[in-house]
Amino acid sequence: MRIIIAEDSVLLRSGMVKLLADAGIEAVACVGDADELLAAVEANPGTDLCVIDIRMPPGYSEEGLQAGIEIRRRYPGVAVLLLSQHVVGRYAADLLGDDTGGVGYLLKDRVADVDEFAATLRRVADGGTAIDPEVVAQLLSRRENSAAERLSPRENEVLAAMAEGLNNGGIAAELVITERAVEKHIRAIFTKLDLGQDDRDHRRVRAVLEYLRGGDRRNAPP
Repeated sequence: MRIIIAEDSVLLRSGMVKLLADAGIEAVACVGDADELLAAVEANPGTDLCVIDIRMPPGYSEEGLQAGIEIRRRYPGVAVLLLSQHVVGRYAADLLGDDTGGVGYLLKDRVADVDEFAATLRRVADGGTAIDPEVVAQLLSRRENSAAERLSPRENEVLAAMAEGLNNGGIAAELVITERAVEKHIRAIFTKLDLGQDDRDHRRVRAVLEYLRGGDRRNAPP
């Protein structure tokens, strides 16, 4: 797997390159700002995945995120994983709501296992989805009339697991409940959030993110 790392911290960037090399993942380019990232993707055809910090020079606001959105627009075959200390809202949902898959959002402080991190990178590069439950929780808490208040604690756990890309069997194993119970909770979630039901995993994640973005899916086409 060939990746590009976009991270303005030299120490973190170098450390990530070494750790991933030990896991068999090659970094074909390492850059420190969004313009260099876009240039690196253009210069390295065949890149599988970009690991991108959100806040990068020169403004340290959302340059990395905006570059990730642009990469998905120009090169839809290149997966994008946001790796940040911060949770941002609407624009992140624009990226993560891409129902073709190959997107993710992890928080740096919550990456605790290198092997698990490498496996997540491979899953996203293969077209999967990986969203930290804490990201989902923070985005939900920022919504007016927070969905977290409308869902039960168990439904919130199921929602977070859905956003990670788990199927019903995976959610059941994660929460130690039956698949029948998972199905019941998912029906309740979609009912309370006014979302249509769809069995495809990416569509389910997209539905969650569409809600986070504030869109009204009741009138959306099937």
